[in-house]
Amino acid sequence: MNVIIAAAQYPITEHASFAAWAEHTEKWIAEAAIKGAELLIFPEYGSMELVSIFTKEIRNDIRRQVKELDLLKEDFCATFVALAAKYKVVIVAPSIPIIEDGRHVNRAYVFSPNGLVGYQDKLFMTRFENEEWGIASGEKILTLFEASWGSFGIQICYDVEFGIGTHLLGNAGATLVVAPSCTETLRGATRVHVGARARAMEKQLYTAVSQTVGNALWSPAVDTNFGYAATYCTPDKDLPEEGIIATMTPQQEGWLITSLDFDKIDAVRENGQVFNYKDHQRIDMKLIDEPIKIITRKI
Repeated sequence: MNVIIAAAQYPITEHASFAAWAEHTEKWIAEAAIKGAELLIFPEYGSMELVSIFTKEIRNDIRRQVKELDLLKEDFCATFVALAAKYKVVIVAPSIPIIEDGRHVNRAYVFSPNGLVGYQDKLFMTRFENEEWGIASGEKILTLFEASWGSFGIQICYDVEFGIGTHLLGNAGATLVVAPSCTETLRGATRVHVGARARAMEKQLYTAVSQTVGNALWSPAVDTNFGYAATYCTPDKDLPEEGIIATMTPQQEGWLITSLDFDKIDAVRENGQVFNYKDHQRIDMKLIDEPIKIITRKI
């Protein structure tokens, strides 16, 4: 079974209004759909460009921004519902800070032609998110998204640097893990990509990274961005020997389009040169202080 995915190298762009942002978003989605993409992956905090439609006072107050963005949550989701249906694609939307039960969390919504499917909250916070921005860890739930071509999960940025999420998703049936990301520097981007490559090897699955690029000096939260899109796999039979399927030149805007063959994943898990997937299932991973649950959402 094959799927064509599109991972964005996405700039944080200023917009004059919500309608202008929606038009901009549609252009991106239309471009990927024209290229045959079935699954579109936007980066972490790509939604922060919506802050550009707020007043200068709100732009400069990173904690107030979350409250204002939360007020746009329904319109934000409605935009992607309409675009997923129009272009008949599955979309991992750019993650957006929202307020849930009084906590500010970083959430990536998933949409299909049938509407909102579900979401994944970020579980591990960076120091900036936790100490300066007031973003908290989401409820300890991992969502497995089941499509006709296979199952995937989401590990947002810093989350992919830890093995536990992909370990549990892989055991639940995921053959693809996507990593929406937002980093400032080459070293930050490198940590995410090293994590994605390690997760692909550990669980013998595909990983795909989407990152923000360029500068948005009007935004104190995401003013500087360095990143690139990539797709990775386990280095095994009939797969790239370095485990790198495709990458884009850093800092360029655009989509990285990749075709993934899940039969190859099944083959190496069953009869690869090594049995990382099977042997990893013998390892018990858990958080010391809080259990992680897994739920399934059909696309």
